[in-house]
Amino acid sequence: MKPDIIILPRPLYDGNVSIEYTLKQRRSVRRFSKMAISLQELSQILWAASGISQGSYRTAPSAGATYPLNCYVAAGNVEELEKGVYRYIVKNHGLKRLAPYDLRSALCRAALHQTFIEEAPIVIVITAIYERTTGHYGQRGIRYVHMEAGHAGQNISLQAVALGLGSVMVGAFQDEMVKEIVSLEKGEESLYIIPVGKPA
Repeated sequence: MKPDIIILPRPLYDGNVSIEYTLKQRRSVRRFSKMAISLQELSQILWAASGISQGSYRTAPSAGATYPLNCYVAAGNVEELEKGVYRYIVKNHGLKRLAPYDLRSALCRAALHQTFIEEAPIVIVITAIYERTTGHYGQRGIRYVHMEAGHAGQNISLQAVALGLGSVMVGAFQDEMVKEIVSLEKGEESLYIIPVGKPA
C-alpha cells in the first residue's frame, strides 16, 4: 500500500549561486528540453515557494501568517516520482497524490493551448483560499493574497535559475477548467500556472 504522503528530500540551504546572479539571469523560459528533473530539484522548488524556513516561518511572507496559498504539481517527468497531480504538504515537506494521471496536456488546453505547458516536466499551480486572509482583513485581504502569490512565484523563478532550470509565469487560463482539472476545494481559486524544467 502506498503512503498517503510522499516525503520529499530535505531542501538544501546553501547553494553555489548568489541571489544577485539569479536576479540577473532570471528570464521567462518557454522552451523546455525533454530531460527529467530530479526529485531533489522538485523538493527545492516547492520549498522555495512556501516551505518552512526555520521554526514556523516560511520562505514567503504571509499577511498575519494566514497562509492562503496551496501549491499543486502536475508531474510528468520527474525522476523517482510517478506521473500525477500532487498537493504540496508544507508541514511534512511532502506530496499528497491526488490523481494518477499526467494532466499537463489538460492544463495546456485550459491555458489557451500554450504548448510549453505540456512540454515542461512539471507544472506548478498556485491556488488561494481567500477566506483564510479575508476572514482577518476583510476585502483588503484580497490584495494581501495576491501579494503573497507574487512572493511565491518570484521565489520559484529565482530558485529555478539557481538550479539551472527555467520557468515562466502564466496568468492566461480558464479558471473553471483549471479548478476541475486539479480538483480544487470549494472556495479555492487558481492564481498561477508555472511550468518548470530545463531550458531547451
